[in-house]
Amino acid sequence: MPESRPLLEVKNLEKHFPITRGFFNKTVGHIRAVDGVDFALYEGECLGLVGESGSGKTTVGRCILRALTPTNGEIHFRTNGEQVDMATLPEAQLKPLRRHMQLIFQDPYASLNPRMTVFDIIGEPLLVNGVGDRRQREERVRELLAQVGLDPQHMQRYPHAFSGGQRQRIG
Repeated sequence: MPESRPLLEVKNLEKHFPITRGFFNKTVGHIRAVDGVDFALYEGECLGLVGESGSGKTTVGRCILRALTPTNGEIHFRTNGEQVDMATLPEAQLKPLRRHMQLIFQDPYASLNPRMTVFDIIGEPLLVNGVGDRRQREERVRELLAQVGLDPQHMQRYPHAFSGGQRQRIG
């Protein structure tokens, strides 16, 4: 039976950045980059966050991953059958959860290192997180490329050799 609770639920997400002035960086106001964002994402669904430049799309993503600390709100992520509030979780408990999440930026070329091969780009998080030896990482990268419809034989190519859509899938 499919899970009826959302995989990811964001409630009243806010992120305000201070405006500072003077030698002592006195806070004189705040920029409301994100103000009252709500959504729920269920297993099997895709979410595209669309808006004008500077409207807070990237800030929402960074708050969800906790690359930025939200000013207010709840970020519930379902893992192993239970909901955890990412907004209040200690840093040490975030790392294993982040392995299941990724932002895909609109301009994939800007987010991919042009000096790294596709194997290096996709395999780097595996290496950093201590997943397998090199052979096992190569096999996992092959599986991931095939999953997103890319030829695993191309894993030694560089980002410039792929179309924009292919680069998004690599990202």
